Amino acid sequence: MTQTAINMDNNEIARFNMIEQQIRTWEVLDPVVLAVLDKVPRENFVAESQKGLAFADIELPLGHGQTMLAPKVEGRILQAVGVKKTDKVLLVGTGSGYLTALLATLAEHVHAVEIYPELSDVAKSRLEKQNIRNVTLHVADGANGFAAEAPYDVIVFTGSLPLRPTAAEKMLNVGGRLFAVIGEDPIMEATLTQRISEDAFRHEAIFETILPQLINAPQAEKFEF
Repeated sequence: MTQTAINMDNNEIARFNMIEQQIRTWEVLDPVVLAVLDKVPRENFVAESQKGLAFADIELPLGHGQTMLAPKVEGRILQAVGVKKTDKVLLVGTGSGYLTALLATLAEHVHAVEIYPELSDVAKSRLEKQNIRNVTLHVADGANGFAAEAPYDVIVFTGSLPLRPTAAEKMLNVGGRLFAVIGEDPIMEATLTQRISEDAFRHEAIFETILPQLINAPQAEKFEF
C-alpha cells in the first residue's frame, strides 16, 4: 500500500478507486470532471443503508421506482456537456441530489426538476448540508423540459426518452448543449445536442447505455392496421 493510500480514509480510498477503475476506464479524462467527482462526497447523497454501495458500479434504488445513475454515466454526462461557470443548467430528474451537486459545483446556477416531492425534499436537505446554494429545486413534470426558467445553457435528462426532446431543445441558448439517452430498450444511445443557431441543431451519438424511461416521456405514435 502506498503512503498516499495510508493517509486516506475508507471513503477517500473508495472514491479514488471509483474514479480510477470505473470512470477513467470509461473514457472520462477531462481533469475538471475528475476533480469535481473527487470533490463532491457521493457517500453523502445516498441513504444510510446504502453507504457501503455509494461508490459501486451500479444504479442505486431511490424509491418510487427511481434509481441513482452509475458513477461512470454521471462522469460521461459531465464530460459531454462541458459545464462552464457562467452556465445556467436544467436537470430533469433531481433524484438523489448528487448529479445536481456536481452540476452546481461547475455552473452558475442549476434548476433541478423532480416529479416526486419526497425525492426533491431529500435532495434539498442533502444539498443544504453540503452548503450548495446555487440550486433551485422544482417539483414538476420535466418530460418536455421546464419552460418557466428557460432559456438554458445546459439541459440534462436523467431518464431515457423514446424520442428526441424537441421541445426542450428549443429552450437552449445558442451554443447550449443537451444530454439525453434516446431510444427504447434494448437499443438506446446517449446523445449530445448542440444549438448552433436559432434554427439549427447538431446531434451526436456519444455512447450506448440503457436507462429507465423518464416518467411521462413523449411516445411515438403507434399505428394500428
